[in-house]
Amino acid sequence: MLATGFAAGRIPLAPGTFGTLLGIPIGCGLAEVGFTATVLIVGALVLCAVWITGEAERLLGQKDPACIVIDEIVGILVALAGMPATPFNLAAGFIAFRAFDIIKPFPARWLDARVPGGWGIVLDDVVAGVYSNILLRVLSSIFFQGSAAWTG
Repeated sequence: MLATGFAAGRIPLAPGTFGTLLGIPIGCGLAEVGFTATVLIVGALVLCAVWITGEAERLLGQKDPACIVIDEIVGILVALAGMPATPFNLAAGFIAFRAFDIIKPFPARWLDARVPGGWGIVLDDVVAGVYSNILLRVLSSIFFQGSAAWTG
């Protein structure tokens, strides 16, 4: 259930997008706990997701099945980490994360292809989340003169 985002990963069309949407309310909650706590919580969730995805992959007998979406959930949390939960940040973070997750810029595609098990499934989404977070901070700095760029 955790690996599939409480069955969101079983939605036949765009399961990764639905998994990403599941992470947004969690990201809103993390925006209230401060930067240090967010980093620690997201780090712990990434480690949990690595274990969960590895076990799910083993149980399902497939390499990185599409129904596993917990990697998208933690990926959007990385994208939103340390950002205020404004409509701009949530929408831009969602769009940026989905774009980077699909495009898989270096080293995301390399990690996805070469790192086995849960680490490979999750790390490409973490990379997409890091790129998204950086882009979100740059956009916030440009459009809001830095007022929405950093929290914590």
